[in-house]
Amino acid sequence: MTVILEAEGLEKRFGAVVAASNITLRIQAGERVSLIGSNGAGKTTFVNMITGYLKPDAGHICLAGRDITALTPRAITRLGVARSFQIPQLYGDLTVQDNMLVASACHDQKLSFWQPARRPEAIDRADELLQRFGLTEHRARRVAELPGGVRKLLDIAMALTGSPRLLLLDEPTSGVSAEEKFPMMATVMAALGHEAQTTVLFVEHDMDIVERHASRVVAFYAGRIIADDSPAAALANEDVRRYVTGEALA
Repeated sequence: MTVILEAEGLEKRFGAVVAASNITLRIQAGERVSLIGSNGAGKTTFVNMITGYLKPDAGHICLAGRDITALTPRAITRLGVARSFQIPQLYGDLTVQDNMLVASACHDQKLSFWQPARRPEAIDRADELLQRFGLTEHRARRVAELPGGVRKLLDIAMALTGSPRLLLLDEPTSGVSAEEKFPMMATVMAALGHEAQTTVLFVEHDMDIVERHASRVVAFYAGRIIADDSPAAALANEDVRRYVTGEALA
């Protein structure tokens, strides 16, 4: 299989705090990988280095064989990396469909006074994604009026407008009620089923979500990877039980 993402020997410090220590990881195209760990374990630092928002102090990152370590976030996005955020980055005064069209124009580098976002092909792609994510009924609503779970779905749908090779989801179920999070994540994964070539890395704290939807789990602790395995094996790992899930060891 094709290696879509390769991190080799990543190091990152903030003063005396070690945020990444010798992070080495290879992700195959099409994998669904969950990044787990307590707050401050290094998950978000790793995601920020992949997307160019942070530069590692040492090591390198390759996307489909190309070194992207020194590239800007915009350049990395143009190579096929998309991201949703723990707090959705949306335009509250615009409608759901218009948010999708702005995202599409940004991905296609066609957002300007001379090239309108309301292009027929962009509208078709937006409406297709809204249908997949169960958002068609909200199409004409202002984003500011939407409940939290719907905003999360829209943020992820927007990230897919450019058909990315690598999609990073930062805590997609955080801030969503217990009743909403399982159907919401099921909707996300069903929608991603149409994007078979899109590799997905998602940061998640709910281990039930991880077990249901990840094909592989990478666990972080104190800036290090302490497990990289199938969900069952990773969650049974003694270090993961001690430092991540907080389970008492027999």
